[in-house]
Amino acid sequence: MDATPEPRVVVGVSGTLGSLTALHRAAVEARRSGATLCAVLAWAAPGGELGHRDSATPDLLAHCRRIAGEQLLDALDRAFGPSGPGVPLQGLVVRGRPGAALVEAAGGNGDLLVVGAGTRGRLQRMVRPSVARYCLAHATCPVLAVPPSPLQRELDAVHRRVSWRLPLDVRELAD
Repeated sequence: MDATPEPRVVVGVSGTLGSLTALHRAAVEARRSGATLCAVLAWAAPGGELGHRDSATPDLLAHCRRIAGEQLLDALDRAFGPSGPGVPLQGLVVRGRPGAALVEAAGGNGDLLVVGAGTRGRLQRMVRPSVARYCLAHATCPVLAVPPSPLQRELDAVHRRVSWRLPLDVRELAD
C-alpha cells in the first residue's frame, strides 16, 4: 500500500503586506506543483503564555482563537478576494509562536514552507525574533523565503514622512 502524503505548500499568514506577498507566492507554488495550500496563522494568549498561565479562562482563550480565525479569513480575503487562490485551500489557526507553529505544520514529506523575509531594522530584530530565520534554521522541509514586495519600501518611506510630519508630494506616489 502506497502511503505517499499529498503535497502541501504551508505558508505563514499574519495580515501584513509581507505575509500577503508570501501568500501569493505560496499560491503560485501550489498551483505549479498541484499541491494544497495550507495557510497558518499563529496566535498567543494576551500577555504571553507565562503571563496568562494562571488567569486564562476558557472563554477568553476561545475568544482569542475566534479573533485569530477572523484575522486569517480577512487576510485570505484581502489576498485573493471572493474567487480564492485557485487551488485547494486549508486554513489552520494555531496557538503558539509563529516560527515553531510553522515548522510543526510543515513537518510532512513533500511539504514546502513559504515565509515572508521582510527587511527589519535593528530595533525590530532585538524586540522580536525573525520568523523566517527560525524556520530556515529548524524546518525539516524545503523553505522558500519570499522577499518583500517592491511597494514595501515606498510605503515605508511614505509612513516615515507622515509620522515625522514632513511634507508629502502626492505626485511622487503616482510615478
